[in-house]
Amino acid sequence: MIKIAIVGNIGSGKSYISRLFSCPVFNADKEVARIYKTEKDCFYKLKKKLPNYFSRFPIQKDELINCILDKKNNLKKITKIIHPIIRKKLLKFLKNKKKNKFVVLDVPLYLENKLNSQKDVIIFIESKRSEIEKRLIKRKNFNRQLFNRFKKIQLSIEKKKKKANYVIKNDFSKKTAQKYVKSILKNILK
Repeated sequence: MIKIAIVGNIGSGKSYISRLFSCPVFNADKEVARIYKTEKDCFYKLKKKLPNYFSRFPIQKDELINCILDKKNNLKKITKIIHPIIRKKLLKFLKNKKKNKFVVLDVPLYLENKLNSQKDVIIFIESKRSEIEKRLIKRKNFNRQLFNRFKKIQLSIEKKKKKANYVIKNDFSKKTAQKYVKSILKNILK
């Protein structure tokens, strides 16, 4: 099985491009949202570590945002709880999909959490900052402060790009994205 990891800035189009590969996708953001809604153990761990922020299960998005924005260190505390859960879910996904030729890993902190192995195909999604800004502002509940907090825990664009095997210059056109995906798959299969 070939693991294709999609990395890039928040709002660069990682999830959209992940789906274009037409193979199983592990989307960490969706998994995190599911964990907050369905896993009481996670809630109890967060409540114990950050008792002033979480009042009831399922975890409320506004409480989570308030917690992250209130103190810089809170995001680290949350990630120490949520990342091991995501790692387990990722390993389970890989085990269940081991017969597939390819899988795509849409994990925003893939490199930061050292989830990558040397055999992985890493694709960096490069997008113009102005385009990302335009798209993020259109998102429901976009919060610039929250965006900045998450950006601080990510590797720099230069470091991600350096670790990548391929770079997709995303102009947010379906035709361009499909062309890149087709070319990369062809290259990987050689």
